[in-house]
Amino acid sequence: MVLAEWQVGQAFWTMIWFTLFFIWIWLLIAVFADIFRSHDLNGWIKAIWCIFIIVLPYLGVFVYLIARGKKMSEHAVSDAQAQDAAAKAYIRDATGSSASPAAELERLAGLRDQGVIDEAEFQALKAKALA
Repeated sequence: MVLAEWQVGQAFWTMIWFTLFFIWIWLLIAVFADIFRSHDLNGWIKAIWCIFIIVLPYLGVFVYLIARGKKMSEHAVSDAQAQDAAAKAYIRDATGSSASPAAELERLAGLRDQGVIDEAEFQALKAKALA
């Protein structure tokens, strides 16, 4: 039986190699993702980077990390900021809250003038909008 012949050291080395393989796959995905989301590279340069990484994977990834590592972090930060802004805009739209208290007060005054809300509700909502 093959499993009976395994020692603790062999299991440890298998876990180490599996972890390194997983990290390698993650690095490849991260580099390819950065290549394709880079707006400062044109199509030919992207193709050259992809071919370089496919033909010489280890050298290609390490050269890319050295040459464009700072750009990778800049792209990650700008993507995170864009996602944050999109999430905030979605939450703002979903809750129906306006961008400024002045616009909210104007909307409340319009509702009061139309008779939709009375003066007490207007004052309560005004305090809430100004808080």
